[in-house]
Amino acid sequence: MAENLKTKLRYYGISPWEIEVLYGYLNGRFTVLQEEIESDDENFVSFLNIDIPLEFNEAFFKWFDFKRWEKVKDVLKEFKRRRGSRNPLKIKINFVGNPKIIFTIDVTDRQWFNNAIEKMDFVIELLPHHLDPKKIPEGIREINYKFDVESIRWRTDTARSKDKKFTFRDDVWKEIR
Repeated sequence: MAENLKTKLRYYGISPWEIEVLYGYLNGRFTVLQEEIESDDENFVSFLNIDIPLEFNEAFFKWFDFKRWEKVKDVLKEFKRRRGSRNPLKIKINFVGNPKIIFTIDVTDRQWFNNAIEKMDFVIELLPHHLDPKKIPEGIREINYKFDVESIRWRTDTARSKDKKFTFRDDVWKEIR
């Protein structure tokens, strides 16, 4: 992997201590840039956006180190625990690539939130199926995954091309107008 990779943390409603712990795990592999932002979604008390400058694939996890990734997941679950069930937390994790892969975790229930964090790694096995050129709209640059508590798994939610946005419903990509 390339040297001097930069990851960016954008957040609000996250304590300095929480950011410092996450920073510690990421700093071993990346130069970490931080930006505390203003709240832009009244539905969430806390928000964290993590930009990972690498593709979401097995090579990332080997390079980043599985044990380190487990610690990052534990920190994210601790963020949720500290907020309780009444204070919603939203986390977005963005991996560069073609297409860019985005995970949005905004589940209110702590058990489902933790389950979403734990199962994120398993999406790697589904990527060849999800990114099959015969199955996705042409020119897709970004795919967003959301955790579905009913099926207890990550599902493709939206996709973007240069000038179009699509949603995935009933096993079909449909353009959003």
